[in-house]
Amino acid sequence: MLGSYREVMWPRLVANKILRKSVGSNNFVADFPPDTDQKLLEASGLLDERPSFSSKSILLEQHKTTHLNYKVFVSTWNVGGIVPDDGLDMDDLLETHKTPCDIYVLGFQEVVPLRASNVLGPDNNKVSAKWNSLIRETLNKGVAEPQRDKDVSESKGTNSISQDFRCIISKQMVGIFITVWVRGDLWPYIRHPSVSCVGCGIMGCLGNKGSVSVRFQLHETTFCFVCCHLASGGRDRDERQRNSDVNEILARSSFPRGSSLDLPKKILEHDRVIFLGDLNYRISLPEEKTRLLVKSKEWNILLENDQIFRGWQEGIVMFAPTYKYIPNSDLYYGCITYQKDEKKRAPAWCDRIIWYGSGLKQHEYARGETKISDHRPVKAIFTAEVTVIRRGKKIRNLFFSDRFEDTIDVDAKDYSWMST
Repeated sequence: MLGSYREVMWPRLVANKILRKSVGSNNFVADFPPDTDQKLLEASGLLDERPSFSSKSILLEQHKTTHLNYKVFVSTWNVGGIVPDDGLDMDDLLETHKTPCDIYVLGFQEVVPLRASNVLGPDNNKVSAKWNSLIRETLNKGVAEPQRDKDVSESKGTNSISQDFRCIISKQMVGIFITVWVRGDLWPYIRHPSVSCVGCGIMGCLGNKGSVSVRFQLHETTFCFVCCHLASGGRDRDERQRNSDVNEILARSSFPRGSSLDLPKKILEHDRVIFLGDLNYRISLPEEKTRLLVKSKEWNILLENDQIFRGWQEGIVMFAPTYKYIPNSDLYYGCITYQKDEKKRAPAWCDRIIWYGSGLKQHEYARGETKISDHRPVKAIFTAEVTVIRRGKKIRNLFFSDRFEDTIDVDAKDYSWMST
C-alpha cells in the first residue's frame, strides 16, 4: 500500500515543485530593484546629464575608451546544511582587513539540508537572509578603500566615495545560494543584473544539484558567475555525471538579451566568466595512496590525478584538500575508527574556483579554516579589467534642414550618463 502511494505521490510532488518554481531572470533579492536603469540615474544624480534631442537638434560627442582594474573577491563553501550562529566570524573568509576588494561574490552549497522537504518544498529564504546579514555586517565593518587606479581617485575624489557595500543580486535554489556585493560608489555603473537557475538533480531537473548563475554589466564589461553543486560520488559513472551536469548548465543557462538585443545570452558569451562551487571532482587514486600523499603534502602528484574538467583556467593549488572533514576538527573522515557502516571518503579538492577567457588575473587562491562543515571554504582574489567609455566634448543644438536631418544616422549608444 505504501509503495503504491509513493508511486502516485512522487510524480505529483515533482510536478508541483517544477510548477511552483520561481522563474524569471529578475526573480532575485537585492538592495535595489532589478529594473534599475532609470532609478540608477535618479539615485546617482546623473539624470540631467543624459542628452535630449529635439526635432531640430543633434548631439555630436567624442567618446574615449579606457580600461580600469577592479579587485574581485570570490568564494565557495559547502556549509553542510548548518545554519550559522549570529556570532559566526566571517573575517576568516572575507579578510576585508587584509585585502579590501571592490566586488564580493560568495557562493554556498547546502545552505539547507538536502532532504525531500527542502528539495520538493518552497525555498527556505530565512537561511540565505541570515547569511546575507552576516556578510553585510562583516563587509561594512571598518571598510578600508582598496588601491585604485590613480585616475579613478582623482576623478571621484576619495572623500566623496561611499564605502558601504550593497547587495546587487542574491539568489537561492534549494541549497545552492549566491550573493553579490559591490562598493556603494560602483552601484550607479551596474546594469542588467539577472539570474538563471538550472536543476540537474533528481529526475535531471530538481535543484538538489545544479547551478545558480548571475550576470551583470559593470560599465561596458559583462560578468557571469556560476555557482554550482555537481553530482557526488567516487565511482567512474559519478565523474561522467559531473561532466554531464557541466554540459547541462552551459547549455540550459540563459539570460535576457536586453531591449537592444546586444547582451550575452549564454554563459560563455560574457566578457568575464567564473565557475565556483562544490564541483565534487575526486582524485583518481586508491584511497590509501591518496591519504598517504595528502599526509606528505604531495599536492602535485595528487593534482596530476585530479578529475576536474579541462579547458578552464585555475590558480596553483597550494592548500590541502577541502573535503571530507569531521566537522569542528582538523581530521579527515576515515582517519579514526567510527561506526562500521560509515562511508569512508578519500580527501579531495571538491571545492574549486576556475575561470574562462581573458581579462582576469588571479592574485590569491587559498582555503579558509572555518570548521563548522565537512568542507573547508575556498577563496580567490582577481583583478578584472573593465572597459569604460568616457564622455568627451559635446556640441549641442546644431540645426539642420529637415532634409539633411533625415539623412543623419545616430546609431551610437549614449554613454554620457555613465561618465566618471
